[in-house]
Amino acid sequence: MIVDAHVTLASDRATPRDFLEAQAANVASRLAAYGVRDRYGAVLDQLLAGYQDHDGDRLVAELDEAGIDQAVLVAADYSRASRHAVAPEELARLHRRVCSRHPGRFRVMWGVDPRAGAEGVELFERCVTEYGFAGMKLYPLTGYSPSDRRLYPYFEVCAARGLPVLTHTGPGWGPLDFTLGRPLLVDDAARDFPTVNFVLGHGGVTHVDEASYLCAHRPNVHLDISQFPSMLSADGWAAHLNRLFHTGINHKILFGTCWPSFRLSASLTTVVDEFTGEAVLAGVKRRERQMIMSGNVLRLFGAAPAAVTRGGPDGGRHRSPAPGADRVDRELERR
Repeated sequence: MIVDAHVTLASDRATPRDFLEAQAANVASRLAAYGVRDRYGAVLDQLLAGYQDHDGDRLVAELDEAGIDQAVLVAADYSRASRHAVAPEELARLHRRVCSRHPGRFRVMWGVDPRAGAEGVELFERCVTEYGFAGMKLYPLTGYSPSDRRLYPYFEVCAARGLPVLTHTGPGWGPLDFTLGRPLLVDDAARDFPTVNFVLGHGGVTHVDEASYLCAHRPNVHLDISQFPSMLSADGWAAHLNRLFHTGINHKILFGTCWPSFRLSASLTTVVDEFTGEAVLAGVKRRERQMIMSGNVLRLFGAAPAAVTRGGPDGGRHRSPAPGADRVDRELERR
């Protein structure tokens, strides 16, 4: 079984235009350095065209093709960072509709912002109790620490309901404050709420030493490896991940892709095929491979989403195996 612990909805209602503009500018800058100039407009148009999957149909088709059984849908609150961001209530309804259309496929980590006050806590609780959202997402780069005391009422809700917290680490986009992406900033919250499980988003890709240090010494701190296909490593992401998988914290590592953020350069199927190849998982015990691919995230979230047939909005009572899942199972068994 494969569970992608970190995907986003390819919708410009969930990912604001500012984010896509910054991504396009980055791509255009790199192309210009190689002599390919004036590509910003074309790249932005291509990105915008790919972020119209408001109902999640394309995302589910890509997950099916890649052999991914379930995914955690991350919904960040950009309402104080982007003039294009939709209101949190609208964003919640959007993700609820996607989950209803594709039952059994997604869990939602709902984005909060400590500056929302009591109304934000109330909305979070409603998203959990009425919409069935499964955890909380923090995006500190928009202007706060993940240990901000104004977040403590949210953490109390998570502690009472057994909900995990995913916090972004590493760089972001546009005018955001990258200094707020250090993993150690979550340490106060992790210490003050020992029964809440914190996940360092991208922790296996940026600030890796710091993130690994926290995972090794804080029982309630974990990391995901999302965004690994575009990581900075002289010998490539496969060699980097293989080293990470030999540091003794495989019980804390969650497989994740951050799909579709690198859709312009690779397909999800190609990435999953390469990940399950020998180079990445060489020397990793079978049980630990299963922990990374699904066991750890399922342990954090508890019971699985309702089991239904994949692929269509009408659903059904039985969920068939993921395309490619038998291939992965055989490969794990062989090794």
